[in-house]
Amino acid sequence: MSGQPMPCNAQEIGSLFLFEKLTPEQLGRLCDEGRVEQFEPGPVYTEGDPSTCFYVMIEGTVVLSRRVAGDDVEVTRTSQRGVYAGSMQAYLGDRVRQVYNNSMRVTEPTRFFVLPADTFAQIMQEWFPMAVHLLEGLFFGSKSTQQAIGQRERLLALGSLSAGLTHELNNPAAAAVRATSTLRERVGKMRHKLAIITQGSYSPEVIANLIEIQERTAERVAKAPTLSPLEAADREDALSDWLDDQGIQEGWRIAPTFVQAGLDVDWLDQVAAAVDEEILPSAIGWLNYTVETELLMDEINDSTTRISHLVDAAKQYSQLDRAPFQNADVHELLDSTLLMLSGKIGPQIKVVKEYDRTLPRVPAYPAELNQVWTNLIDNAVSAINSAGGEGTLTVRTAPDHDRLLVEFRDTGVGIPAENRGRIFDPFFTTKPVGEGTGLGLDISWRIVTNKHHGTIQVQSEPGDTRFQVLLPLTSEEAS
Repeated sequence: MSGQPMPCNAQEIGSLFLFEKLTPEQLGRLCDEGRVEQFEPGPVYTEGDPSTCFYVMIEGTVVLSRRVAGDDVEVTRTSQRGVYAGSMQAYLGDRVRQVYNNSMRVTEPTRFFVLPADTFAQIMQEWFPMAVHLLEGLFFGSKSTQQAIGQRERLLALGSLSAGLTHELNNPAAAAVRATSTLRERVGKMRHKLAIITQGSYSPEVIANLIEIQERTAERVAKAPTLSPLEAADREDALSDWLDDQGIQEGWRIAPTFVQAGLDVDWLDQVAAAVDEEILPSAIGWLNYTVETELLMDEINDSTTRISHLVDAAKQYSQLDRAPFQNADVHELLDSTLLMLSGKIGPQIKVVKEYDRTLPRVPAYPAELNQVWTNLIDNAVSAINSAGGEGTLTVRTAPDHDRLLVEFRDTGVGIPAENRGRIFDPFFTTKPVGEGTGLGLDISWRIVTNKHHGTIQVQSEPGDTRFQVLLPLTSEEAS
């Protein structure tokens, strides 16, 4: 926007606090290379546009605002003479992207001294070389510090995730190794039992009948029902009695295996009717090994499936094979993050999922949303641990007009009222020294608001803290 040109009075310019120490020659140069303009009520410049001018207000009223989730949020309103805005980092040149980092408008006719950004940069370099060096050091030093601590935050999270994932992988891997070793032993005993049976004077029909019973027993194992502890105990007693009545040795040891496989007295009656009485003990022993090998193979299958599921979750969490921006299912992202953090969450914290599965996919950067979920879940776990270590973490999704709500609710200690306005500030943390950098929520806020044009807010009281992330169902992003 451009205003109405007006005369530049060096004496008036020199009365502004920015320029009050300048010489008459310097003030004359400012008037020669700059200009005075009057703006009527309305916008002067817009956030994100190329930064071309440095504005110093002579008289009037200015309002500065920042864009948050598509809305302009007022951050400053003042009528103080000499306030300035615009190309304040022009002295950095091409080393940073020169765009306006806020929007400015005036609410009444307002006069500005306007200096082109290039002239402002040149004057700064010529008149204040030491100040420019100090400002450059502060600017780049602050960015470098924030990047370094942000990187450490991510490394700490990665270390925590790696430890949790290693723990989660270790259990099914160890179970698979144990089951494989036991399976080898049972298969060896099965071969030995089969050799004994085949060395007897049994007809091919009897052998074929035994093999047919073995096949049907294996099918039965695959369809074994889930019994309550009381039902399982009753069935074990009935099977033990049946085995004892048939003269089968160690029936008490075989019965639990048969119950786990879904076998009952009726099934054993069918087996007894299908084989001769003298072969029944060997047939029962052979079927016991059959059942054990089937159960062990199921255990190996469950363990390897669990390992595969964990690897898929890690892949989903990191989004290594996905486009950086895509239409994502937030439930998949939440599930992978919860799984990756399950070791840190621990068994003492109950996780409740209240998902609305009818919600559509949302345009997002999935890997970065996972970082948000990680930070919010980590804070919830810390809050619950501070309250005694036992509690509930509830993750809820729901529609909210034209947005999607993701809420993390914990039963921890809560956030004191005096801290709620600061929790999203960089480097603010209530965790003990060495346990937090104070960048987790700041990073989360930037990801949600700047990258996804959403909002993140908090409601808290002891025993009920809720972080709510609202994501638009449509996005301005194209790639």
